[in-house]
Amino acid sequence: MNNHEIDYQLYGDDMQFVEVELDPQETVIAEAGSLMMMDEQIKMETIFGDGSSKEDGGLMGKLFGAGKRVLTGESLFMTAFTNEGTGKRHVAFASPYPGKIIPMDLSEIDGKLICQKDAFLAAAKGVSVGIEFQKKIGTGFFGGEGFIMQKLEGDGMAFIHAGGTIHKKEIGVGESLRVDTGCLVAMDSGIDYNIEYVGGVKTALFGGEGLFFATLRGPGTVWVQSLPFSRLASRIFAAAPEKGGSKGEGSIAGGLFDLLGGDRK
Repeated sequence: MNNHEIDYQLYGDDMQFVEVELDPQETVIAEAGSLMMMDEQIKMETIFGDGSSKEDGGLMGKLFGAGKRVLTGESLFMTAFTNEGTGKRHVAFASPYPGKIIPMDLSEIDGKLICQKDAFLAAAKGVSVGIEFQKKIGTGFFGGEGFIMQKLEGDGMAFIHAGGTIHKKEIGVGESLRVDTGCLVAMDSGIDYNIEYVGGVKTALFGGEGLFFATLRGPGTVWVQSLPFSRLASRIFAAAPEKGGSKGEGSIAGGLFDLLGGDRK
């Protein structure tokens, strides 16, 4: 294997975290801010890009690899956690919002996974984190989450996060599936996908589902989420009291709004 071979265990139900077990000198990489806890003798190090072997081609290779991550809205840097002790050590990473953590063994899906740009949580060192462009770039500016997706490549373990309930669906040869762009979490390399316009202006304007769907054609496997973070955020924003208003006065929600820094008069 080219990637570090790590063991793991998932904890929790709706607010999960994954605990990774590292042998001496094994390393796991993660997005900044995802760390929950770690044992002693684990060294944290900020690295440029994802630390995969594909970035070993000098400074320009590292700049190109890290620069691609910026297009997905992520940082130029990632954090590497290495066990520098003599025994097994553990490090845990937490979900950013309610949902599920999906462990992916890339060696079982032909070494490649395409996922939402904010789905990646952590992976064994050696997994390459890049971008996957939508084929029709023009539709991407209107397709929301469907324009640029992340691409995970390698033969090790990777962990992605999705909101709400996760549904794994197999799409056969000649079959297709239309998914809201926000609900599409991940797909394997066998899926042919595109972002397509949904006709019917009245539906688009008043149905709340947007103008574009992701059309997926098999054969392959797709992972779909029931609660995209964009929907969760929009519901919270819509329910928040207006500045200077009295919406939710005296309620638990109103108190929570004050606690989170809301400004009510």
